[in-house]
Amino acid sequence: MLSKSLFMPAIAGVLFVLSSCGGASDKTGTEKSASDTAAAASSTVTTVTPVSTIVTTSQSMFLVKHKVASFAKWLISYEAHDSMRLANGLHNYVIGRGMADSNTIMVAVKADDMAKAKAFATNANLKEAMQKGGVTGKPVFYFFTTVFQDTATISSAMRAFATFPVKDWAAWEKGFKEGQQERIENGITDRVYGHDADDDHKVMLVTAILDSAKAFTYVNSDKNKKRRSDAGVIGEPERFAFRIVKRY
Repeated sequence: MLSKSLFMPAIAGVLFVLSSCGGASDKTGTEKSASDTAAAASSTVTTVTPVSTIVTTSQSMFLVKHKVASFAKWLISYEAHDSMRLANGLHNYVIGRGMADSNTIMVAVKADDMAKAKAFATNANLKEAMQKGGVTGKPVFYFFTTVFQDTATISSAMRAFATFPVKDWAAWEKGFKEGQQERIENGITDRVYGHDADDDHKVMLVTAILDSAKAFTYVNSDKNKKRRSDAGVIGEPERFAFRIVKRY
């Protein structure tokens, strides 16, 4: 018969092996749990809602178109009179130069109060400032209530400004919206549209020209003329093609 003392080391060895195996199993379980938690956390995705570039809140704008003797001289004078515009609730927005004549300027400012903007247009101080800046000829003023703006950044600085009378604002807007895809296919995207501050039968529209050859062909096409007629446009629009040279 074997001595009892001979079994003791063997039992101790078995217990050591069993306890070691059990410890490894516990550790693996702990590590797996931590790994699963980290994986679950990393798989959580935060959804970010894209910011819309479309503005449909009405905005009052004051536009001026005129010729200058020298654009560089005029711009210095224009920016020197910022305080005069601010005092009348006007905020710099965009400056454009004509594509046919780069000394024909289009200035757009945002207006806090349209009545003040109209009063400013007849102010003797404005007339004097224009003369000092080298404005030649009689300026044309537009008082514009926008109902749509697309503020997305695009590659082209070419724009077309158009004004025209319509039979009915709602009917025109409906027809205009229906033609959006057709314009896009012909290199034109809508940027701003609205109407005269006092008469919604006088539409004002700014479009971006992404493909000038396609755009100018389409604008003069029978297809576009029919679309305008169906929407209630009266006569031929007055157009001014320009390139944006400064934004504020």
